[in-house]
Amino acid sequence: MIKEDNYLGRVCFFIMAASIFLFPDLMNAATAETVQNNNGNNLIDLGYLSAAIAVGLACLASAYAFGRIGSAGLGAVSEKPELTGRVLIFLGLAEGIAIYGLIIAIMILNKL
Repeated sequence: MIKEDNYLGRVCFFIMAASIFLFPDLMNAATAETVQNNNGNNLIDLGYLSAAIAVGLACLASAYAFGRIGSAGLGAVSEKPELTGRVLIFLGLAEGIAIYGLIIAIMILNKL
């Protein structure tokens, strides 16, 4: 049963379901026969797709964390203004998730 606030799980399920319908031949992309027939183009396309998924999911996770921490931090700062620095540190950590996804995507694209 899906909880009411499980938006990230719904988005991931939608991405997986859409990828099955949009890219039905992804399961055959790694076979040796397909690589010989298409000169490896399917594997390159799969590399681009994996880089896009890495950035997209990292940004979704970062946005979710940023929203949760931001709303809690705003409430904490309104009661104790001296907590502003700590809240900014936690917001920076949440933003780091998107940067890690971008780094992984750059590493994937460098292998192509």
